[in-house]
Amino acid sequence: MKVFKKKGELTKFQILADIARGQPHLRQKDIADKLGITVQAVSENLKTLVDEGWVETGSGQSRYKITKRGIEKVKTEANNLRKYADQVIDTMNTYKSVWPAIAQEDMNEGESVWLKMEDGTLYAVKEETSARAEVLHDALKGEDVALVSLSGTIELEPGFVVIMKLPTINQGGTRACDLDNVQKILEKYEARVQKVGVMGTVSRSLANKLGIKPDFEFATPQAAVAAASRGLNVMVFVVGKMTRTLTHRLDEKDINYIIEDVLTQS
Repeated sequence: MKVFKKKGELTKFQILADIARGQPHLRQKDIADKLGITVQAVSENLKTLVDEGWVETGSGQSRYKITKRGIEKVKTEANNLRKYADQVIDTMNTYKSVWPAIAQEDMNEGESVWLKMEDGTLYAVKEETSARAEVLHDALKGEDVALVSLSGTIELEPGFVVIMKLPTINQGGTRACDLDNVQKILEKYEARVQKVGVMGTVSRSLANKLGIKPDFEFATPQAAVAAASRGLNVMVFVVGKMTRTLTHRLDEKDINYIIEDVLTQS
């Protein structure tokens, strides 16, 4: 919609509207004070309006008079403004804080549903939990569903991080790992760990040897924190001093962790 796209059109419209309301005694200073602009700016705009045929100069007490063309212009621009304002209001009425979730059942617009977190994913369900929301648009089972009007608290137990500390390449890399100990550690946490990350080339090499496909290997500290914050337990293969980078990030977010050192003892 074309609404005052050219610079100065809004000011000219306001001056026209004021002339229409304030005839016959409106002064340039009155317009300037009302619009918060200088008298000079009003004078220049009035000259343009006269030249364009929207306004004509009066005589005696009537300094300025809006023409028939000017009246039509004000009506047209006022209608455009009203339509634009209505569009903005409609947009703002539908502008809500929207949260995405996975629908565990078919859901209808306006329906009240409940929320739960499973394996780090937020689900919308129909059985009662500690948090609820309203469905913004229809969604089928398994689809992403838009939710608004969230209330309550999503029950979530933060996860923990198992740090598998590996020797550096100068210490022998994977060849210096106690692989029997590695296997025991993996078996100990196998049923409890949902995500695996690696930090460093030695870590990637060990994961390859063990046939483990990492879930993340870039920005691993951030990924581990994000996963644990969403209730997942994470195992991270880390080389040497890189451990400090990871533990520092975990300490910042108050996430529990365990360090398992698998360097072969000599």
